[in-house]
Amino acid sequence: MTEDPAKTTHFGFQTVAEEQKAGMVHGVFTRVASKYDIMNDVMSVGIHRLWKDAMMDWLAPRPGQRLLDVAGGTGDISFRFLRRAAGAHATVLDMTESMLVEGRHRAEAEQMADQLDWVVGDAMALPFPDNTFDVYTISFGIRNVTRIPDALSEAYRVLKPGGRLMVLEFSQLPNPAMQWAYDRYSFNVIPVMGQIIAKDRDSYQYLVESIRKFPDQETFAAMIRSAGFDLVKYRNLSLGIAALHSGWKL
Repeated sequence: MTEDPAKTTHFGFQTVAEEQKAGMVHGVFTRVASKYDIMNDVMSVGIHRLWKDAMMDWLAPRPGQRLLDVAGGTGDISFRFLRRAAGAHATVLDMTESMLVEGRHRAEAEQMADQLDWVVGDAMALPFPDNTFDVYTISFGIRNVTRIPDALSEAYRVLKPGGRLMVLEFSQLPNPAMQWAYDRYSFNVIPVMGQIIAKDRDSYQYLVESIRKFPDQETFAAMIRSAGFDLVKYRNLSLGIAALHSGWKL
């Protein structure tokens, strides 16, 4: 789909032309790739691992399934999926090659090499035929997509009938006081951690701002339904700091 240069979107709290956002996001993840996994552990005090395990528990991978993990970065979700599904195959797709390079260097990638593909690609224009995958996952990546409805439509297209979408993303706490406290932590602590650990404050400032710009749980669930998915449900994690969204192509 051709982008209209007159259209704008958000890059964190900035308003930018749609055609600029993908390059700006690519720049963020290129800069933080080498410290991405470490920062995830530090920022969440390791809780992101529990969220990803909860994702797998709800997903319940089955033997022989084909997974497409979009914005799959360093492979965290694909590794978890393959451990639970004998004979399964995972394709890790990310727009930032340096993230995939970091993933390939992980010990799990070597152990699971025969079950893994690593592909540089765009969530809004997936390089796969219709009805290819049993499962589509995207974790902490959908909020970085320029046009989220386009990415959801592509997810629907490449899933087989009976296939499942599952999204793990930061979300909104239903309690205003808790949201206020979480915002104070996010905006005052995480960029400082980014400066100390990754030597990159600006990228983590963007990541915090992008969380605040992402739709709340009900709004995002409605977007998934609009893309054609059925049986759409979500579960809050850690009181709504993150949420899991599930939908089926029926």
